[in-house]
Amino acid sequence: MNNDKILLAHGGGGQLSDDLIRHTILAGLKEDGLAELADSAKLNLTSTSVCFTTDSYVVKPLFFNGGDIGKLAVCGTVNDLAVAGTKPIALSLALIIETGFEFELLEKILDSISRAAKENDVNIVTGDTKTVEAGAADKIFINTAGIGERLAGVDLGFDKIAVGDKIIISGTIGDHGMTIISQREGLKFQSQLKSDCAGLAKLTCQLLQNNSGVKFMRDPTRGGLAATLNEISRATGLSIEINEAKIPVNPAVQAVADMLGFDVLNIANEGKFAAVVSPESADNCLNICRNNRLGKEAGIIGEIIETCDMPTVEIKTRIGGRRIVQMPYGSQLPRIC
Repeated sequence: MNNDKILLAHGGGGQLSDDLIRHTILAGLKEDGLAELADSAKLNLTSTSVCFTTDSYVVKPLFFNGGDIGKLAVCGTVNDLAVAGTKPIALSLALIIETGFEFELLEKILDSISRAAKENDVNIVTGDTKTVEAGAADKIFINTAGIGERLAGVDLGFDKIAVGDKIIISGTIGDHGMTIISQREGLKFQSQLKSDCAGLAKLTCQLLQNNSGVKFMRDPTRGGLAATLNEISRATGLSIEINEAKIPVNPAVQAVADMLGFDVLNIANEGKFAAVVSPESADNCLNICRNNRLGKEAGIIGEIIETCDMPTVEIKTRIGGRRIVQMPYGSQLPRIC
């Protein structure tokens, strides 16, 4: 049967399922290790300490300036492993595809997944495909799970954080969330916004292997930098002070956030990490970041301080005032990742 769209029968386990997997998915991913089509992957790991993570992606629109749902699925899971102090090794890929989804779009997404995996030195080693009725999945949902090998001598955690430690952000914040909302709403701006969607593992591995002062890392996705800093404060019982003038923000992103009434601290990122580092290692960490294309706009934005009453995150504003940075209550931007 010739058809340019996904049918419900493509998930039935018969000839159409086999054709979809062999001629579209395997051909698009270009992963030799998947050719066997086994029920599970065999991994030869050199480390006895591994990290394992999983995430699901339901972004709308599927394609945006700077990426798409396929690239996002790879980079998002790679980054979860990277900030845990590991070198990502392998990913699984599960696709939930709605009846009527165009093969042409699926092939574009698979090609993007393949390119992102190669750029981040990870292999897609196993996967699954399901088809659902029209209207049940909003075109396509993707789940990826990942395994990474822990870097030797690296031990990150909330318990390592102490008063005086510095906070580094690896680049401008808010790019992804503001790009998604601008394209979803069809907003036109003189300066086009672009998502920061990127895999961070090469940068984090370089940082961790060349500096022993890194104590904690997190990628500030949903909830943005505000959520990440509040998580650190709550987990450690310590307060945090950041300087608004030191936080790198693309002027176009700030302008759009101001126009739409968003706090850029709450906006999602998909290619940045926040790190807590010892004060004596901060400058070296910053230099390592800035010498990498993914961290060239990195900055030291604040520090860990003593708690007087209860743990809080406070920002010194550009005009000399102070305000509390609260944990975001809910999702400001639905369907961003």
